[in-house]
Parts: sequence; C-alpha cells; structure tokens
Amino acid sequence: MTDVAVSSPPAKASPFHELEVLTVHHLTDQLFSFRIRRPEDFRFRSGEFVMLGLPGEAKDGAGGKPILRAYSIASPGWDEELEFLSIKVPEGPLTSRLQKIQPGDTVLMGKKPTGTLVLDALTGGERLWLIGTGTGLAPWLSVARDPDTYSRFGQVIVCHTVRNVSDLAYRDFFTHGVHEDPLIGDEAKAQLVYYPTVTREPFETPGRITDRIKSGDLFADLGLPPGFSPDTDRVMLCGSMAMIKETGELLETYGMKEGSNAEPGDYVLERAFVG
Repeated sequence: MTDVAVSSPPAKASPFHELEVLTVHHLTDQLFSFRIRRPEDFRFRSGEFVMLGLPGEAKDGAGGKPILRAYSIASPGWDEELEFLSIKVPEGPLTSRLQKIQPGDTVLMGKKPTGTLVLDALTGGERLWLIGTGTGLAPWLSVARDPDTYSRFGQVIVCHTVRNVSDLAYRDFFTHGVHEDPLIGDEAKAQLVYYPTVTREPFETPGRITDRIKSGDLFADLGLPPGFSPDTDRVMLCGSMAMIKETGELLETYGMKEGSNAEPGDYVLERAFVG
C-alpha cells in the first residue's frame, strides 16, 4: 500500500488587521481620540470609513466574537498613522471597552475602507461645505487636510455643531493648528473657514446648524449670498440622523442633487451611519 500525502487546507486569512495603539487622548468626559499603526498595504480616500473594534471577551476559555462598528478615518489619505474619534458610552458593547485602550494595546481594523464622503462623489464647484455634528467631525479632519480639497475648491467651510463648548475638541486645530500643517498649511490659511455652533450653552453662534441655515444667519455671518446654489456649492453631511435628514431636505429645496461614487452630485451623506 502506497502512502498518500494529504495536505492540510490553507489557513483562512483574517478579514482584520491587528494593529498597535500608538496614542490615546481623552478630549472630554464623553470624547476621546486614538491613533493606530497604519498597515503598509492599507490605502484609502480621505473621508472614507472602516470597520474597527476589539476581540470579543473570552468566555469559558474561548475567545468571543469580535465587536465592531463603522468609524470614519480622521486622518488624511497621505498620513502614515490612522486617527479615529469616538464617543464614550458607559454601557456600549464596544465603546465601554474601547475608551480604556492604552498605547501598546491591539485593536482590530477591517481591510476594506469605503464610503461616500469623498471628493470623487461630488461634481466640481467653487465652495465645499463640510457640515457635521458631534463625532461627525471625523471625516472633515481627513478631507480638510487633503491637498486635493484645496485644488478643487476655492473655499472650504467646516461647520461643527455640538451641545457644549467643551465638545469643540478640535477648535484650536481648525482655527490655528491646521495653518502649521507642512503640506496644506498655506492653503488652509487662505481657503479654510471654521464655523462652530453650540446648542446648550451661550456662544457667539448659538443653535443648531439647520436653524442657522433656515434663518440665513449662517450665510450672513460668513458674508455670503443667502442659501446654497447648485452652481457654486457642494456639501458633505455627517453626524446625527436628524441633522442629516433635515439638511438633506433643505439642500433639495435649493435644487441640489445627492451624489454617490457611481454618480457624483451636489451633496453627499454617509448612509452607512444613517440607515
């Protein structure tokens, strides 16, 4: 009888990168950011998101199922590290654990970035509005540091609505820090406008961004013609479902059409976070 060599089936490749945490910053009691090591083969477009999480907690000696959720990448496409912005939810299945990570820990990240909050999903225009609430600022941290943004649009306006002044965690960055960026600092100084609003505390620009659009205060504050124009304005939306829905409906009344990767338009939103 002749012995027959039986080869073992190839090991199934993991759908996740296991990546080292480099830094963690607790910005407020409810908000933190962290950076992880970027895999050499990981490529993405500024504004995309990726699945991120932690291994499941071990039960009966066996590892549990990984806990994952979609996170916008807050780094521009050229950055050698990957930054993420997250809220802290005490009872959240992921963030209750994720907020405790330390440098040197390992997180899981999916291998396929995707999303519609990218320049490719918009047609050409003169002015780019990046409108976000809360951690919906994350993709704007990416898009606003991409050189292509400034070559495609003459003006870039970052609108960030939060509940409390302390939640404007990147206020100093958008008003000063970005001007020191070695790649786009000069362009940002000339073309970038930061417009924060606060809903629950006194502030120079109070209230929800949707209310300031409706009243015309947003445009008056910036010295712009009232309303959005499909001839000149392009808009990206990220944040609360209520804000995205209301702003999307407002944009439609101005004659603006939603875009996608397959068919670029006048405005885009991230449906993975909405539906």
